This record gives sequence, structure tokens and C-alpha cells, in this order.
Amino acid sequence: MRLENKVAIITGSARGMGRVFALRLAKEGARLTICDVLDCASVAEEIKAIGGEVLALKTDVTSEKDTAEMAKKTADRFGRIDILVNNAAVIGGIEVKDFVKPVEELVAADWDKILAVNVKGLFLCCKAVIPYMKKQGRGKIVNIASTVAFTGVPLFLHYSTSKGGVVTMTRGLARTLGEFNINVNAVAPGLVMTEAMQAAVSKEESKRVVEAQLIKRSLKPEDIAAAVVFLASDEADMITGQTLAVNAGEYLH
Repeated sequence: MRLENKVAIITGSARGMGRVFALRLAKEGARLTICDVLDCASVAEEIKAIGGEVLALKTDVTSEKDTAEMAKKTADRFGRIDILVNNAAVIGGIEVKDFVKPVEELVAADWDKILAVNVKGLFLCCKAVIPYMKKQGRGKIVNIASTVAFTGVPLFLHYSTSKGGVVTMTRGLARTLGEFNINVNAVAPGLVMTEAMQAAVSKEESKRVVEAQLIKRSLKPEDIAAAVVFLASDEADMITGQTLAVNAGEYLH
């Protein structure tokens, strides 16, 4: 097992890719804190059913208090924090009519909600765990970006901007934390039709994306989980500040 006895926090893990990440990391031997604004209890039961050790928390990543408690409760329970997977993000959870808009129709509230979760939330989670990683002399932070950070997507300006911020923050944190043996990388998925994406992207658009890929197969959360496990493992000890695109060749990065 590639993550045996490692302690990992996965945000946004009540459903979708976060749930798949949690199950995959548990199978790789990690002890987990799973957290979300939604109830994680069912995912926790799935992890326990495969023999995993798990702490489930309700955490709002936009709250400095919540993220600090997330880190403290993890360290109190497991004794350390080895891995942070910043998966929590907003794309679903907003009515599609309020999300997919021409730029001139966006209002500050649309912009603020996306940036608060996708950028501020990532920053607060990193801020919360970094002191623990510094103290133990190592750690792995894996941020979930998106290939829209590189391609841009019409009607999704706030979302693509937020994911560009994830890529930039990944590079800045890697430079800041390298001397402490903390690796910071990002995974940029292509279009993965999770529950949230199904609410925001039509079947026709999904089909168009697959046809544009070099590998003509829909991406699954498990494809992204494999990249997350790699970057969280000791095999990636000499990789930092990088963004790994997992998109079946739809965009070459």
C-alpha cells in the first residue's frame, strides 16, 4: 500500500470526486479525515467497511475557525498530518441559471461565492495544516485545479478564474514551503461528469469534449484519484510546484 500509515485530510469528500479520493486513499492505507459542508457519515461508513480508519467532520472551508479545528482535530486523533487534498470547490450547488452566465450578467455575489470556496478556502486549509507539516519536517499538499485554468470556458469566467488561482497558489506555496520538505502540487482534471458537473454541463457538451480528446473515453473520478495518490505518495518526493493535467489529451499542457 502506497500510503500506509499516512494521515490525510480530504476536503469536499461527501460526494463526487472527493468521495472517490477518500475511498482510494483508504485502500492505499491512509488514515483519513473527511470533511465537507454536507454530511460525510455515509462515506465514513464506506471507509470503515473496507477496514479504514476515519474521522468525519463538518467543515466550511471558507471559515478560518472551521479549518483550524479541522487540522487540530486531525492531529489530536492521529498524531500528525501528512497529506492535504484540497478538493472542496463550488461549481454545482448553485442553480445552473445562476452559474452559467455571460460575463456582463455576472454579479458580485456570483463571483464572491466561487472565489470564496475555490481560492480562499484552499488558502485557509493550507494555512491550517502547514504548521503541523513544518513541525514534522515533511508533508504533501495536492490541490484540485482544472484544465479550464488553461483553456478558459465561455460562461464560466468566475470558475475558470478561480482554478487559475489554484494553479498560481500551488506554485507560490511550493516556493514558500520547499525548504521545509513540503511538496505542493496540483491535479487539473478535464471534464469529469460528477453529480455537480451533470447539473452544469449538458450531455451534448460532454459528448463534444470526449470527441475532442485524444483518448475517446469519458474521464472518471478514479482516473483523477490515481494522480492524487501518486502526488501524495513517496514516489513524488522530488516533484513540487507542478500541475498534472489528467484530461485524456483534450488539452496538452
